[in-house]
Amino acid sequence: MTEAAPSPNPPLTLTLDDVRAAAARIGSHLPVTPTEASPRLSEITGCSVVLKLENQHLTGSFKERGALNKLLSLGEAERQAGVIAMSAGNHAQAVACHATRLGIRSVIVMPSFTPFTKVERTESLGARVELHGETLSDAAAYAQELAAREGLTFVHPYDDPLIAAGQGTAALELLDATPDLEVLVVPVGGGGLIGGMAVAAKALKPDIAVVGVECAMFPSMRQALAGQPITCGGATIADGIAVKAPGAVTLPLVRRYVDAVLEVGEPRLEEAVYRLATVQKLVAEGAGAAGLAAVLDDPERFRGKRVGIVVSGGNIDARILAQVLTRGLVYEGRMVRLRIGITDAPGALARVARLLGEAGANIVEVHHQRLFHDVPVRMAEIDVVLETRGRSHVQRLVAHMEEAGFPTELMTDIS
Repeated sequence: MTEAAPSPNPPLTLTLDDVRAAAARIGSHLPVTPTEASPRLSEITGCSVVLKLENQHLTGSFKERGALNKLLSLGEAERQAGVIAMSAGNHAQAVACHATRLGIRSVIVMPSFTPFTKVERTESLGARVELHGETLSDAAAYAQELAAREGLTFVHPYDDPLIAAGQGTAALELLDATPDLEVLVVPVGGGGLIGGMAVAAKALKPDIAVVGVECAMFPSMRQALAGQPITCGGATIADGIAVKAPGAVTLPLVRRYVDAVLEVGEPRLEEAVYRLATVQKLVAEGAGAAGLAAVLDDPERFRGKRVGIVVSGGNIDARILAQVLTRGLVYEGRMVRLRIGITDAPGALARVARLLGEAGANIVEVHHQRLFHDVPVRMAEIDVVLETRGRSHVQRLVAHMEEAGFPTELMTDIS
């Protein structure tokens, strides 16, 4: 955890008036997203949890606020010429969606490895998509070249005062709905969301604590605040905040207005996605769940406080979500794998199935091994994947099989 030490005179690129102006500008275009108390998450975390559901925007993330504020701020000549952005995710969809709605030509540059579904979705929102480069840096450089060549206005995903001001409008809505918040927890990538929200929150309520959250593989903001070399990288579920460098505009805002920046690892991020889906019935992407992950990871910091958590987006790949949900079931002991030893004789497998059914387990898969396990020739082993009622039920299942004469080993770690 890095405390964001205040800088004596950081450049003031953003004020509450800027955020309020953004709110007035975009207010008739975007609905207010829900603010929801969560009694069940409050019970789990030991604090009073309030969720700001930014995943409820049309394109599924908070990015619409900043993109729309920037687009509405363009002069007539700029609108006629069009805009360009570099993004492989939420920012691309936000710019494409609102540029099209406002009659502005948009070009989105995406790295060549961008999944086709994201390309198709962005094109369906009206943008011209250009695939270029093997890295995000390659795509960004090409976007700047295109902007100069075609006279397009570059819409940065975070490092722009107008973008940060637009993102900051989420804090106005959240504090209007729940003015008694003591802590505000916000995911951190490049810093546009937390920078804008922190400016507004601290101006309206100076005693509120603003806490940022980065994924452990990309702690660029924490490293920059500490004056350390930035080293980050790796595969993370929180790709929306996997940013290698904070913005020149946003870093001073975070340094001045943010009280702490925490980092969370992949297991906590997965757990937070799982908890939001199963407890709150809410779909969140990894980055969107980072705020809850931080509260789960360090409950003592937040215990007994009224905590506002920003769920910044919900655009998670369906396959990733399915894996997270399945892994969550394993973690809770509601899906396990048992290895059961049986005699290699007719009826043995049927008896095992009957015993498991009597004990209340549901068989999902059975793998019968005679050849490749180290067992006597007259014996066999079966690996059985089961749905159960939880960890205590699993322990009773193992005991039940052992008592019936079937050696049973739990192959899934549910400790």
